[in-house]
Amino acid sequence: MASERILEEKKLVVSEIIDKIKNSESVILFQYQGLTVAELTELRTKLKEANAEVKVYKNTLLKLACDELKIDITEFLEGPNAILFGADLLEPIKIISNYAKDHDKLDIRVGVLSGSVSDKNVIKEYASIPSRDGLLTMLASGMIQYVRDLSIALNLYAEKMEGEE
Repeated sequence: MASERILEEKKLVVSEIIDKIKNSESVILFQYQGLTVAELTELRTKLKEANAEVKVYKNTLLKLACDELKIDITEFLEGPNAILFGADLLEPIKIISNYAKDHDKLDIRVGVLSGSVSDKNVIKEYASIPSRDGLLTMLASGMIQYVRDLSIALNLYAEKMEGEE
């Protein structure tokens, strides 16, 4: 039987996982088997810039944490898994999805996005959404179109008024 110290350590890890899931907008479970240490370090560095982190926990501890949060991802908890915790919803998903395209050994399995379980297809849809900066640029360019049209109309009206004098 496990000692009290080991059980207490496991409880601390489970509560750490629970806190990380609760405080993350995007949680992605993925398999990393076959990636080199350098590739995994590169991924972690990119994710750190987006205020996200990758952790590796035992599947049994992850299952305990998910059971307590009433999140059912049991079918995906086989083999070596890593879990991504992102404070932002979209940016970490975009980073890991792009990384998975370049590295076929990385396999995104399931995600918990804003508290609900999402499969690979939903994660792919989120990854295809433009970044916040891209969306703001699209909005600004759309708004500039109306301003430009208004300025042309006002200029034509002013020219017409000058011609009548």
